[in-house]
Amino acid sequence: MAELQVLDQAFHNIMMRLVATGQAPHYTELAADLGLSVEEGKQVLHDLIDTGIPAWTHPGTDYIVSFPPFNNMPTQYRITVDGQQKWFAQ
Repeated sequence: MAELQVLDQAFHNIMMRLVATGQAPHYTELAADLGLSVEEGKQVLHDLIDTGIPAWTHPGTDYIVSFPPFNNMPTQYRITVDGQQKWFAQ
């Protein structure tokens, strides 16, 4: 399992990307942001989700579907901030 500091950085990175863009990063983007190899980025993503936070990837893929409180796929729970609706809730 990845070091706690790396998991914290990954969590922060994913959350900030979701807030800024409304989309979760792909593990290749996560790897680049954290200065890791692509394979290390993929492993960190899975290690983070394996910690038990209520987040998950789409079955059979490495694409983030849900990362609390956000959902990367459209849901009936839309979030609007300052007139912008670019987020969905879990």
